[in-house]
Amino acid sequence: MRRLIVNTFLTLDGVMQAPGGPGEDDDGGFRHGGWSVNYWDELMGQTMGETMGTPFDLVLGRRTYDIFAAHWPSAPEEDAKPLNDATKYVASRGRPALRWRNSTLIDGDVAEGVGALKRTDGPELQVHGSADLLQTLIRHGLVDEFRIWTFPVVVGAGKRLFGDGTAPAALRLVGSSVSSTGVLMCTYQPAGEIETGSFALD
Repeated sequence: MRRLIVNTFLTLDGVMQAPGGPGEDDDGGFRHGGWSVNYWDELMGQTMGETMGTPFDLVLGRRTYDIFAAHWPSAPEEDAKPLNDATKYVASRGRPALRWRNSTLIDGDVAEGVGALKRTDGPELQVHGSADLLQTLIRHGLVDEFRIWTFPVVVGAGKRLFGDGTAPAALRLVGSSVSSTGVLMCTYQPAGEIETGSFALD
């Protein structure tokens, strides 16, 4: 059984849209693309290197695939090799030409396709970006771990990791660190249903 790992950059108000630069994703008139860039430090680079240093394949939505495919094949080999070597499983409503090597389309229902992938042998499956795809994966309980980096910035409206309609669920914190710029790097795993209580006095 392969584990599905979500790697997401979030603003403090829960937005994951366009962290890497202006024009990355302007849907809804989003004007704050690149909000994560100026917070990067040595610890973040080290942590990302550890994530990329573990064998993995990718599960990507079409928009994120196109962004990655336009950049990584021509990036320096020492940075790009793990992504270029990984198998890329792409969710798309259409039949795109997938020219980045080791890319394949997830045929049919995405949730069923990803569920079938998880039952095969191979390295962990990582999801980066892919806001729309993540809503489907979360809704169907397919995520085994969330690696969430929360940046000390708020942007207001935008695509959220846990969008409207997300099923209530508990998470367990299994790892955390803080960058010199105030970025919280936390790892969570699903922990079943929410257990409610009350502070009211008897």
